[in-house]
Order: sequence, then C-alpha cells, then structure tokens
Amino acid sequence: MPRYLRHFAPGGTYFFTLALEDRTSGLLVREIEALRAAYAAVQRRHPFETIAICVLPDHLHALWKLPEGDQDFPLRWQQIKHGFSHSVPAVESRRLSQVSRREKGIWQRRFWEHLIRSEEDLRRHVDYVHFNPVKHGHARRVQDWPFSSFHRWVERGDLPVEWGLVEAAEGGSFGERDRSP
Repeated sequence: MPRYLRHFAPGGTYFFTLALEDRTSGLLVREIEALRAAYAAVQRRHPFETIAICVLPDHLHALWKLPEGDQDFPLRWQQIKHGFSHSVPAVESRRLSQVSRREKGIWQRRFWEHLIRSEEDLRRHVDYVHFNPVKHGHARRVQDWPFSSFHRWVERGDLPVEWGLVEAAEGGSFGERDRSP
C-alpha cells in the first residue's frame, strides 16, 4: 500500500480537495446544512480561518489558514467528515472493508492537500476554488453558484460580482497548470 506523505507547516495556509466516494452523488449540496453544521462545530473546537471554500455536489475545495503553532489539519477534516457522515444515512452498497471499519461509504478515505507557498500561489488557488462550479458545468457564471465563499469576497469588495467572466474570456487558467506545448 502506498505511503502518503503530508507536508505539515505550523500556522500554514493550505488548499484542500475532498471528494465523495460516489462521484455521481449530489449529497454535499442536498445536505448542505448538515455539512455546514459539521464544519462549524469543528471550527469552534479547533479554530482555523477559511480563506475560500466551494462546495459542489460531489466534492469540495477549501483554503485554510491554521493558527500559529498548529498543523493538525487531518484531525479537522476527519472530524468534519465524521460529523457530516453521522448526520446522513449510510450508503446502501458498502464494501466489506467499509463495514468492518464502521464507515458509511460516503467519503473517499483520503484527501488532497497543498501547502500554499506564496501570495501568487494563494491567488491562483482562490481563483480555482471560486471558478470551480463553472468549470464543472454547475453554473454559467461564478456568481450563480450559491455554495461558495465568492459571495463573501464580493461583499467585502475583494472581487467584483462579474469576476470570472472577463478572466474566462481571456483564457484564464484559474490555478491549473498550462498544459500547452
């Protein structure tokens, strides 16, 4: 079995992607209140700053800033996933390994994390998080997707409400690597 190495930086800023086991499911937006409750409960117990977040039907992206001296993002995600899973019914067709581990078969076991290394890296990931509903075809415009911190960024004056339209027309990559030759 592969060994996953995570980069731990106390007080670090991280980008995360978490996905449901069933990538055709719409569970995260159908049960958005349960997800919000689990997220808020963990944030109260183990504080962190949410810089940006976007919840899609089958996965979510988040950017967090951890408190100084704290690097335990796995504990936070474990508790968020557990709290959410506790609030929704188990998947009917769970694998034996999921049953033996008392898993409900809702989340993929692992998640992706990336330590943010610069202001440019942060900006690209914020853009990626906010543009993701358009990229996946869930919304025509960034402003149309309700489950995103984009709206908070607009309210604070950090982004214009029409953000994403100009960038998309200009061929913005929104945090993805340019794969052209």
